[in-house]
Amino acid sequence: MRKKKQVSAIAASTKGDKVFDFLVNLFLVFMLVVIAVPMWSTITLSFRPNAYIGSNLQGMFLAPWKWSTAAYRALLGNDGFLMAFKNSFKILIGGVATSLFLTIPLAYVLSIQSLPGRRYLTILIIIPYIFNVGLIPTYLLVTKLGLIDKIMAVFLPGAVSTYNTLIMRSFFEGIPNELKESARIDGASEIRILVMIILPLSKAIIMTIGLFYGVGFWNDFFRAMLYLNSNKLQPLPILLRNILMASGMNEFVEISAFGDAPIEAIKAASVFMSAIPMIVAYPFIQKYFTKGTLLGSVKG
Repeated sequence: MRKKKQVSAIAASTKGDKVFDFLVNLFLVFMLVVIAVPMWSTITLSFRPNAYIGSNLQGMFLAPWKWSTAAYRALLGNDGFLMAFKNSFKILIGGVATSLFLTIPLAYVLSIQSLPGRRYLTILIIIPYIFNVGLIPTYLLVTKLGLIDKIMAVFLPGAVSTYNTLIMRSFFEGIPNELKESARIDGASEIRILVMIILPLSKAIIMTIGLFYGVGFWNDFFRAMLYLNSNKLQPLPILLRNILMASGMNEFVEISAFGDAPIEAIKAASVFMSAIPMIVAYPFIQKYFTKGTLLGSVKG
């Protein structure tokens, strides 16, 4: 009798698991549709010729031989767009490199259990995260440092994220302490321990935090608008804003040789091209992403 109850309980749990898996898969398919349809609509709109601009449904299912590359040729042939793309890459590379260079040592120091005043140092780092100083003091500081109209002004004020630092600190704390102690006994300095032992074991969290920083810097619009006044320094988000706004579109049309490229197609093409770097980079970082996030969030 007891065995029959156990078998029925197992059968019920198996059936419940199947229902749960089905609902989860159904939800994931729904989310895929919600994400994929607008993306596909943007892609097809960027390739639509003038004759299909007004028809959303018909334009989304255009045959490939009816697509037009006029919008992409217009963008890639425009010096302003290429310069904005180049500036965004400068911000991306400089920002990620600077942020990791500052975040990794800070997180490692906070992960040392025997560090005197470790708790107070953590509190000092968390306080600015909770209580933001505001826009005006930050702008005055950037001005005093002479960073106005310099690329560094976009990524230097936000180079260290408290949230990312705490995640990386938790990851470092998960590395066996015996490795560090044995290196200290052999006379290795803390810098050598960090470079020779910690970093090779921390590829997952470094790639994950680098992705967090990279997405933030690539899409950063507000700091660029505040601190960069020269048109030669404008990154892609600012140019994208000018393209999407009606007032900016007139200016953009005057300096561009669009030919037969529709304005709506140019808008869609600029949105899609601005997302390409993150789309290309994510598959290479995906294998580190889940591992780095989970291991970095297990502890405090």
